[in-house]
Amino acid sequence: MSSILDKDIYENLQTERALVYEKLGISDRILQFAAPILGRLEERFRQIDAMAEVNQLRIIKAMQDAHIGEANLKGTTGYGYDDIGREGLEKVFRYYFHTEDALVRPQITCGTHALALAIFSNLRPGQVFMSAAGKPYDTLEEVIGIRKSRGSLAEYGIGYRQVDLLPDGSFDFDGLEKALTEDTERRIHLCTIQRSKGYQTRRTLSVDQIGEAIHFMKKLRPDVTFMVDNCYGEFTESKEPSDVGADMVVGSLIKNPGGGLAATGGYIVGTSECIENAAVRLTSPGLGKEVGASLSVLPSFYQGFFMGPIVTASALKGAIFAANAYEELGFAVLPNGSEQRHDIIQSITFGNPEGLIAFCQGIQAASPVDSFVTAEPAPMPGYDSDVIMAAGAFVSGSSIELSADGPLRAPYSAYFQGGLTWPHAKFGILKTLQNMLDRKICVFPES
Repeated sequence: MSSILDKDIYENLQTERALVYEKLGISDRILQFAAPILGRLEERFRQIDAMAEVNQLRIIKAMQDAHIGEANLKGTTGYGYDDIGREGLEKVFRYYFHTEDALVRPQITCGTHALALAIFSNLRPGQVFMSAAGKPYDTLEEVIGIRKSRGSLAEYGIGYRQVDLLPDGSFDFDGLEKALTEDTERRIHLCTIQRSKGYQTRRTLSVDQIGEAIHFMKKLRPDVTFMVDNCYGEFTESKEPSDVGADMVVGSLIKNPGGGLAATGGYIVGTSECIENAAVRLTSPGLGKEVGASLSVLPSFYQGFFMGPIVTASALKGAIFAANAYEELGFAVLPNGSEQRHDIIQSITFGNPEGLIAFCQGIQAASPVDSFVTAEPAPMPGYDSDVIMAAGAFVSGSSIELSADGPLRAPYSAYFQGGLTWPHAKFGILKTLQNMLDRKICVFPES
């Protein structure tokens, strides 16, 4: 009796779901197109849930080991002296990432700021900053001085060198060896590896790949500090770059580790020396980590980090669904529909601005906030071309929430990420597919 009743309930829910989708503008044709794709992904989604469970348990263990209590959730004002909540949070990050120390602050405004803080604080005039993974993300170009900007590394007499990845997206070990061994004056002091692709059509680097590269370079130059830009990569594997030799790991709290609850902030975890250098740059010499009021953000920082693995799992499911759906429609996607994931970003190359714009406008229309706004390409600070950005988010600019963006330049690729819940990520992709159908941008197979 109960199994028959359960089946009836399920069938009724299926009918109700289709009616709600209809009210949200999703046609039967799109639902029929998506159904077999989603059916094929069920086993893979179970693996993602298992990964989320592992990382969730690791965070619980870190919080328990740090003896987090209700008192840690209270904030401070003014100088923030003796802020046990701030200190407890940094201990949790340190335990989770298995590092000597951590700097986790609302005063770090974004991922680019966290990276700039880590870079500037651990370099001195006359030294060289090197990228082992080719061109960094667009917003770092002005930090470095690739594009002229006030206050860049170049203005402080800090040089820059990069070793591009090989055409297949792997590290160029010969190029890295040449760069490090030819540096006879040992000016290269800090080397960065960007885990995610940014606005490039390369594969995201796995933690194992990063570890192999760091191990290789450390044997050649143990005096060099190795930093990993971990943005978008947290919780997508059962280990982090700090587990494979990175001296610093850097990220943003309005991405994966904020769980959609953190309203601002960034983190740097790593060796005691690297973190102390960053702390005195963030505040001032003589003050370091001892100041910096946490105000009222601590509950959202703790709870966001606690929720991070589950939210990241939802975003991963959305990325995999998007890859499989658009791959079936004939578009180039990276990663492809079957590859292992090492970050939450999914790129889809449309080859024309119409496809890119339609995709981003679909994501915007699926948002709980500002769904009535039409996303349009526009100039953006830190970028060298117009960019279209879609994000109807509870936290402005939060890319762990459902969002998509892309520069208006060839090959016209959309970079999709986020989704606080799997149902929302799924709806966002369905909305983009509906736009493709309605605007006749691609041909859908007959059902």
